[in-house]
Amino acid sequence: MTATMERPMTDPATTQATETLTLAKAINEGLRAAMRDDDKVLLMGEDIGPLGGVFRVTDGLQAEFGEQRVVDTPLAESGILGTAVGMAMRGYRPVCEIQFDGFVFPAFDQITTQLAKVHNRTRGKVQMPVVVRIPYGGGIGAVEHHSESPEVLFTHTAGLRVATPATPQDAYTMIQEAIACPDPVVFLEPKGRYWSKGEVDRGAPVGSDTLNKARIARPGTDITLVAYGPTVATAMKSAEALAAEGRSAEVVDLRALSPVDTGTLVESVRKTGRCIVIHEAPVFYGVGAEIAARVTEECFYALEAPVLRVGGFHMQYPIAKLEHDYLPSVDRILDAVDRAFAH
Repeated sequence: MTATMERPMTDPATTQATETLTLAKAINEGLRAAMRDDDKVLLMGEDIGPLGGVFRVTDGLQAEFGEQRVVDTPLAESGILGTAVGMAMRGYRPVCEIQFDGFVFPAFDQITTQLAKVHNRTRGKVQMPVVVRIPYGGGIGAVEHHSESPEVLFTHTAGLRVATPATPQDAYTMIQEAIACPDPVVFLEPKGRYWSKGEVDRGAPVGSDTLNKARIARPGTDITLVAYGPTVATAMKSAEALAAEGRSAEVVDLRALSPVDTGTLVESVRKTGRCIVIHEAPVFYGVGAEIAARVTEECFYALEAPVLRVGGFHMQYPIAKLEHDYLPSVDRILDAVDRAFAH
C-alpha cells in the first residue's frame, strides 16, 4: 500500500458552517464536497440516483451532478466493482455503493483478487483510487443478509484499506479522505447509526489523517474500551455507567481497521493496564483477536488482566427479534469489565 494521501480542496462556500447532521447526511455532504472538488469522482450503485439510495445517503446528488457522475447500475455487484477497476485505470475515482453488507459477496472476487492487487501486480505503476461504501452491522430489525459484519474478510486482504466512522464529523471527513486516497478503501458505514446526530464542522481539515489515526473518544485511567463503528456509542454508554461505579474507562475509537493505529492503542493500554475489545462481528477469528494479540505483544508487562473481547456469537445473524441478544450491550461490556478487574 502507498503511504501518502492526496489532500482534496475544500469548497469555500461550505468551510464556515457548523451544524447538526445525521451520520447519513454527513456522508452525503462529504460526497458532495469531494465531487465538487474533483470532476473525476463519480458514484456508482443500485438505486443511488433519483431514489438517493435505500438509506438516502446519495439523496440529491444525481440532480446536482447528473446521470454521468451518479450512475444507477443494474443489480450486479460484481459488475459494479469490475467496472470501477477499469475506470480507475483510466484516471477516474469511482465510489461504489453496495446496497447492504450481505450483498457484497458477489463482488468479493473483484475486490480481493483485482482491486486489492492491481497496484502490486503493476509494481506500483497503476493506482486504484476506488472507494467501496458498505452499510454494515445490525440494529435495524432487518431480514437475512441485511445485517452482516464482514470487515475481517477485507482486513485480512493485503492491499485494501478498511475504515469505519462512528460520528457524523468523522463520516464527513473520512469519506473525503477515502476518496482522495490513492489506495482502494473499503468504507464501512454503521447503518444502525445512520440517524444518530452530531455537530459537523465543514471547515475541519481534510487530510489530517482521520482515515488512519485512532481517536480517544473519552479519556480514562482504569481500563481501555476499544471499539469502532457501531459499537463506539455502546462503549461510551458503558464508560458512563462505569463512571457511576467509580471506574474510569478510556474509549478508543479505532476508525481504521487496516492499517491499525497500534501506537494509540498501546499508549492507552500501558496507561490503564486493562483492555476490552468490542465489535458486532463474531469474536471467533474477528478483528478483536488481532487487536488482542497486538496489545498482548506490546503491553504484556503493563497488563493487569487478559485482553477480553465482547462481540457477536459464532453463528448466523439471528432473526430481528433476537438481534439485541446477539449484539454487544452495555450489560455484556460491564460483565467483561468485572471479569477484567477480578484478576
